Amino acid sequence: MSKGVSYQLKDGVARIVLDDGKVNVMSTTMLGEIGAAFERAETEAGVVVLRSARPGIFSAGFDLKVFAAGDAAKSLDMVRAGAELALRLMSFPHPIIGVMEGHAFPMGTFLLLACDIRLGARGPHRMGLNEVAIGIAPPTFAIELARSRLHPAWLSRTVTLGEMYEPEEALAAGFLDRVVAPEAIETTLEEIIAGLRVIHKPSHATAKKRLRQPAMDAMRMAIDRELTMAAYEASDRARTAVAMPA
Repeated sequence: MSKGVSYQLKDGVARIVLDDGKVNVMSTTMLGEIGAAFERAETEAGVVVLRSARPGIFSAGFDLKVFAAGDAAKSLDMVRAGAELALRLMSFPHPIIGVMEGHAFPMGTFLLLACDIRLGARGPHRMGLNEVAIGIAPPTFAIELARSRLHPAWLSRTVTLGEMYEPEEALAAGFLDRVVAPEAIETTLEEIIAGLRVIHKPSHATAKKRLRQPAMDAMRMAIDRELTMAAYEASDRARTAVAMPA
């Protein structure tokens, strides 16, 4: 693995840790490295843990500088890489635990939404789909992913209003499954792993596919329809108006 993504396998558990030294921006390269780690985990592990080593941040999401630069090809490559990775996690045959201990801006949120169990630490950090607040309409693949996990009223608020939520609200919305004190994360994580060790893995994979197939089909259709150069260039003018953070 690169310096941005580390991989550790121990007792059948693959731990994929994000740490680019900054805010874990989901560039095309970073997304590829995460994907490579999951490819390895599929053949070696029975359970996967996805988390960040950066204090206070899971991921700052897609690289907004790429959007703001107005290069449709580079923007398309990045978003398509993120979409394909989220879809890959949705169909991953082994249980995935996503750990949120800091801010998760959209692509980071998408990855957590695609995990089987989302564990969050209490704190002043937020997650959600804030695209409309910065001048971007959320891609349909992300809306379909969120639709499969969120309660309808919260889905509407985050997609159309760009609302972001701290852990307790994120739990109520369906972004997270469990929220504990920061000091309880490690103990809770080990408890979850112990529970996942005893489930029948082939049945898990089949049940996941049966449950998620409609959402995955909708995501696949959205990727193939929207994430093409022709479609991307048609809406490029709107994306160049991205409001960069101060």
